[in-house]
Amino acid sequence: MKIVVVGGTGLIGSQVVALLRDRGHEAVAAAPSTGVDTLTGEGLAQVLTGADVVVDVPNSPSFDPEPALDFFTRSERNLTRAEQEAGVRHHVVLSIVGVDQVPDYGYYRAKVAQEEAVRNSGVPYSIVRATQFFEFIAPVMDMTTEGTEVHLPSVRLRPMASADVAAAVADAALGEPSYGIRDIAGPEVERLDRLGDITLAAKPDGRSVVTDETASPFAGMPDGVLIGDDTTHLAATRYEDWLKSN
Repeated sequence: MKIVVVGGTGLIGSQVVALLRDRGHEAVAAAPSTGVDTLTGEGLAQVLTGADVVVDVPNSPSFDPEPALDFFTRSERNLTRAEQEAGVRHHVVLSIVGVDQVPDYGYYRAKVAQEEAVRNSGVPYSIVRATQFFEFIAPVMDMTTEGTEVHLPSVRLRPMASADVAAAVADAALGEPSYGIRDIAGPEVERLDRLGDITLAAKPDGRSVVTDETASPFAGMPDGVLIGDDTTHLAATRYEDWLKSN
């Protein structure tokens, strides 16, 4: 199959491209750097010619509510319109576990709008919702560092390796449209402040964690939103094991 991976040069997209190519498919990375811009529509018709599946994994350049909403809704309109014209048979979009449970969080509202645009597009679809990536924990810690203290709330997460996210997205792309949502998460529930402790124990740098419920982008997040439920598919990679190899 020809599978176009929009956002195919990013953290998840580049891994999806590699996985699909390893399985013998024609996987094409589509991104502004490759001449494809979903915001303007530039390059979409050309890259989607002959495409069977589109994997939709780009991220908004801004986490602010209004720019994120504009990015996701305008991109989806342009992308799905081009997919209809090209006869694409399956649209796989990556979203976030619990995204529809936090109406006051602007970035999540933008992702909900993206999901709705996909559902209403007329293109057969599958939605994969993932928990936060292991790769995001260190940047969040850097963001909340004050001197030698890392301020993190005790909100519970069930993070997962980006490689496991990419594998689930690739599997969805090679399957039939589900017209529904599949939640995926890591194997263990941990508090964010505890994840900070684990990180610094594995890679000490002189900092220590201070529990602070007002810190980080996850401050005020309702408990339980970010961990999924009994239907969530759990990946195998543990955070401690991932830290040892990264």
